[in-house]
Amino acid sequence: MKNKVKVLRETRQWSQGDLAKALGVSRQTVISIEKERYNPSLELAFSMAALFDCPIEAIFIPESKKKGDDVG
Repeated sequence: MKNKVKVLRETRQWSQGDLAKALGVSRQTVISIEKERYNPSLELAFSMAALFDCPIEAIFIPESKKKGDDVG
């Protein structure tokens, strides 16, 4: 899943280790999420949203949300 985790992390000048520690996960988990190799659990996504103080939708972009997919 596309995401903005790296941008949000770097904006706060946090290392991957800093983010991992704040979330209670391994640094490898953060790396995998940033490289879009791993989709976090819903619980972890909510934790990230709370930590970054933004909605989940501001962090993660579902693959189905591509240009031209708007209904209406």
